Amino acid sequence: MSDISALWEAESIAVIGASERPGALGRKPLDYLLRYGYKGRILPVNPRSPEILGVPAYPSVKDAPGPVDLALIMVSAERVPGAVDDCVAAGVKLAVIASSGFAETGEEGARLQAEVVAKARAGGLRIIGPNCIGAVGYENRVLATFSPLFGAESVPFEPGTLAFVSQSGALGFGAASLALERGLRPGWVVSTGNDADVTALEVLRELSAVPEVTGLLGYLEDTPDIGTLRELAGSGKPVALLKSGRTEAGGRAAASHTGALATDDRVLDAALRGLGIVRVEDIDELLDVARVFESERRPAGNRVAVVTTSGGSGILAADAVEAHGLELSALEPRSKEALAEIVPAFGAIDNPVDITATVLSDPSLFDRSLDVLIADETVDIIVAAFCVMAGPDVEKAVNALSRAAVKGGKPILVARTGADFLAPDAPRDLREAGLPEYPTPARALRAAAALWEVSRPRTLPDAPRPGTVAGPGAEATEPELKRLLADAGIPVPKGRIAADAEDAARAVTEVGGTAVLKAVVPGLLHKTEAGGVEIGVTADTAPEAYGRLAALGGQVLVEELVEDGVELIVGVHTTDLGPVLTAGLGGIFTEVLDDVGHRLLPLAPGEGAELLAGLRGAKVLAGTRGRAAADVEAAAALLHEVGDLVQDWPAGFALDLNPVRVLTKGAVVLDAALSFDTSEETAR
Repeated sequence: MSDISALWEAESIAVIGASERPGALGRKPLDYLLRYGYKGRILPVNPRSPEILGVPAYPSVKDAPGPVDLALIMVSAERVPGAVDDCVAAGVKLAVIASSGFAETGEEGARLQAEVVAKARAGGLRIIGPNCIGAVGYENRVLATFSPLFGAESVPFEPGTLAFVSQSGALGFGAASLALERGLRPGWVVSTGNDADVTALEVLRELSAVPEVTGLLGYLEDTPDIGTLRELAGSGKPVALLKSGRTEAGGRAAASHTGALATDDRVLDAALRGLGIVRVEDIDELLDVARVFESERRPAGNRVAVVTTSGGSGILAADAVEAHGLELSALEPRSKEALAEIVPAFGAIDNPVDITATVLSDPSLFDRSLDVLIADETVDIIVAAFCVMAGPDVEKAVNALSRAAVKGGKPILVARTGADFLAPDAPRDLREAGLPEYPTPARALRAAAALWEVSRPRTLPDAPRPGTVAGPGAEATEPELKRLLADAGIPVPKGRIAADAEDAARAVTEVGGTAVLKAVVPGLLHKTEAGGVEIGVTADTAPEAYGRLAALGGQVLVEELVEDGVELIVGVHTTDLGPVLTAGLGGIFTEVLDDVGHRLLPLAPGEGAELLAGLRGAKVLAGTRGRAAADVEAAAALLHEVGDLVQDWPAGFALDLNPVRVLTKGAVVLDAALSFDTSEETAR
């Protein structure tokens, strides 16, 4: 048993602040432990009562017979430091501090919380909380909580395979109650409150090692630790997170265009996407995803077949397939031939497959059509959508779906649009058959997308790889940055600094006869707006152009004029989660459409291409309206090369490569700028 796993494996629990007074919070854990049949030792701690609820009590946890696996501290905030001292003296390894009055109340509470954490860490005691409702482990009936959920007259207490961990205790146990109402079965529910020591992510990581867990679900309020996120993703268990606080916070990167585009929330989205962790928007969606996590069936791909008794449901399902990034299977020719022999003439054999309401008179339609889809190698996920079917008809459909799931091993999700009173036993029957059920096709397909997200093959970099080139200084100019890029194998235009007007003319000839001249002025990040760029300069016009640019107070860079292509904006800046690469279509596409993607560094193999393919304007790179296709492979390789280059650079930097021109063959960085945020927050 690890320190944290005592939350669900404890063989002895001390309740510090235990009380026999009806309604007291210190009574509830004792009530629950006794009521639900906890088999371990219960150790009430109260200096004024020798016995509580018929259980011997002790003046201090130090006086209780050890060992004590878990202590639940339920005394007022000012008495918590003393209780922590007692736990340390008694050799307790984990304590849940339910008490409020700490960092959530302001500076005074924050100081008290820091004192408590310092005492605990010095004594080898881990802390859950403070300001939390506690935890429940269903299998061992560990109820270290005062949640009113377990005081209800009738609470399902069948151990399940889902783990819920929430910073908010009320929200976490509220979600657990909704899960129970919907027929889901949590096996572990943990609240972590202020996350002063053990965080919600740490608890999820610990639970990921429990063999019986099939799905991990979390509610977070604080920015997660990227190292723990990586470990959680590497566990192989499906994870869905609800993270509150979607805010626009690009102010620290105001000097960087790409930094301003990469808000904190977008960065978190990118990090979770790259790690294969599903991010959900609300509790309903979290529970929908939980339902599909209960099943251990996983898809081999993202191709969906829809079989329905309702044309309308089929259309809605097809719309949802595309909306959630899945693919509607085209079906094999032999499948269509077989379906043509099964489906009524007024139905549909093209995916979605509409077997029509004829299934009410011929229940075998479900069995036979499902057999065809199970055998089709172009189908990875099946969604069965039916409406307003009642009683025995639903039972027949459920039996057919259950047989198909066992036979084919492919995930089958059910969209049953109809009131429960039409078929009261259907939710139970579907659950027992391991068939996730949803009231609408859209919700079923969102869950299917989540299932594919946690199932699709991906390579996770274990740790940042060493950079290939040392980082530049804070005053690095564009020519200096381009030398670094070139040394790292990243293409830049041919060019050099001109010594004077006559030398500028010679430089233009050297780079091909037509050139771009740029002012190189320290602190001038946006050269075009300041009139610091001259395009299409020839040897004849070079002296005059040089004079105009030199008047801005710096050097003049002469570069070859690169052929037309598709322009990208590429950048890297550092965040609380680590360095983030941002890329998107440049020019008006960036300003107007905000069409960019983000990835946490280091990039895994293939992530550069995946980012570009996910842009709304990806078709521009592929070639449209007679334009030749751009070299997407070269652009993706450039993203990886930039990511490798900056890994050793110090925190607080923001690198903008804008534009990067993607040609029919190759990609070239046309401009480069570097800025640093020296604020105290970033420096940390």
